[in-house]
Order: sequence, then structure tokens, then C-alpha cells
Amino acid sequence: MKIIIILWLAMASFCLVANSSPWRICAVYPHLKDSYWLSINFGMIKQAKQRAIKLKVLEAGGYGNSDSQWQQIEHCRKWQADAILFGSVLFDPFSEQLGLINRHTPLFSLVNEVDKVELTASIGVSWDEMGFKLGKYLAKIHPASTPTVRLAWFPGPLNGGGSEQATTGLIRAIKGSAIELVTIEYGLNDNISQFSLIKSVLTKYPNIDYLAGNAVMAEMAISEVSAISAQQRPKILSHYFSHGVYRGIARGKIMMANTDQMVLQGKMAINQVIDYLDGRDIESNQGPKILTIDPTNIDKFTLSDSLSPSDYKPSYQVN
Repeated sequence: MKIIIILWLAMASFCLVANSSPWRICAVYPHLKDSYWLSINFGMIKQAKQRAIKLKVLEAGGYGNSDSQWQQIEHCRKWQADAILFGSVLFDPFSEQLGLINRHTPLFSLVNEVDKVELTASIGVSWDEMGFKLGKYLAKIHPASTPTVRLAWFPGPLNGGGSEQATTGLIRAIKGSAIELVTIEYGLNDNISQFSLIKSVLTKYPNIDYLAGNAVMAEMAISEVSAISAQQRPKILSHYFSHGVYRGIARGKIMMANTDQMVLQGKMAINQVIDYLDGRDIESNQGPKILTIDPTNIDKFTLSDSLSPSDYKPSYQVN
């Protein structure tokens, strides 16, 4: 009789697990145009499969497309998402409406901060710290007692993607050093925009020492500075990571870059939401460690925690 009861309980437990619906998580990205968000996507997709949940991914098509993001949040709600991971296209208050949505469908900030909006939790690193670490790297090379060097800064889109926070961090880090910040060039993280900004800066400031900022700029700058003599050629730095930036450092074309370990970050985002939905305690603000990569350590960190495989294509659904 005891054996029969044990078997019955085991079968009942199995049926409950088998019949329970997997969590439905919706992720809204600013875009999937570059390897940064592609690597976030890879980590999220991989972890969603590992944790056996349903995941739907939507992307707004670029920074500034707030109308698209609103439509996608509404789509997530109609899809009956249990939670939404929200990679905002804007830093300034997106809307008080987000707070109202969060009361009914938990909203988690993904990568990009949302100012003055109370969400359930967040996954990501401080973009202020990303800018600060780049600035500190240069400030150690050029302390106040050394000759002045000139820096042009290309943080990315204005009011989006952590650009202004990264700029604040950079300025704080180089204060009191021999680095002169001669220009700040905001612009979308696409090839055309960054190419135009680089050409303009090199024309206006022919004796610039450093070009630093977003990864798209860093990738584009490699070819743009190649025609300049080695003695006068500006050095290139990126405050975040990409496949092209990795190759640039490995080949001695880019001086340094930070990585906030995007693949790991995507995995952490999925785990954070599932833990919350399962009723477990979570840290309200989570994020990987920011690593500074240059030729001295490029072979000594876990690349797969930062970059998706080179042949990876965006994925929008896990069933």
C-alpha cells in the first residue's frame, strides 16, 4: 500500500510539472543593428532555452523610436507576457505610464537606464562607469605633469544608450589630467553617422591625439586614420565592446575597450526575471563586472561571455 501511495504521489507531481505553463517573457530592444545588442540577444535566447521558458523579442529599429517601443510594450501585454525586459531608447522619463504598466506586468530595465521611473528591477552596468574607466585609462598615461594631449569623444546618440552618462563619467575621470577634451560628437550608432562625424573631426582637428567613444566609431576609425602618418595618427578607444573592436585590439589597431560582458548580461536578465516570477528574492540592480581589455590581456578573459558567435543571426522567439 505504501509503495502504491508513493507511486501515485510521484505521478501526480509529474503531472503538475508537465501541465504547468512556462513563463512568458517579452524583451524589447532599441535595435539589433550592432554586435552589442546581438550579443545580448544571444545570451538571452540561450538562457531562455536552458530555463525552458517562452521568450518573445521585439526591437524598435533605432534610438529615438519611442512610438515603436510603446506599440511593442502593448504587443507584449496582448501576448500576455508575465514580465517585460525593457531596453529603452530614451534615458529621460519615458512616461509615467511605465509605472502604471509595472503595477500589472512587471517591467525590468534592460541595459539602458530609465530616469525617474520605478520599475521592478534592472539588469545592466553603469554607463557612467563605462565612460569613467576609459577616461581613467588615459588619465594614468597622461597625468597633469605631462604634455597636453587632445581627445575627441563620440559617445553615441544624444538622450539614449547611456551616452550622456558615459560622457559624465569620462569628464570626471580626466579632470586634473593632461587630457584636453576638444569636442563631444553625439550621433546615432550607425556607419553613416559615425563616418560623417569622424571625417568632420579629423578635418577640424588635424592634430587630434585620441578618438574615443562608441564601438561603431572605433571600428570605422581604423580605416579613416590609416592614411595618416604613424607619428601623427590618433589612437582609438571604445567605451564598450564589439566583434570589430575585439579584432581591432588583437591587431593593434585599437588601444583599449571596456566590455560589460553582454552575453553574460543577457543570461543574467533571464535568470533575474524567472527568479522574481518564481517568488525568489532578487537583487534589484544586477550586472556583470566591467572589464577593461587591451593588448596586455586580450587573450586572458572569457570572450564567450562578451560576444556572440561570429555567425550568429538575431533570434526573436523561444517556444
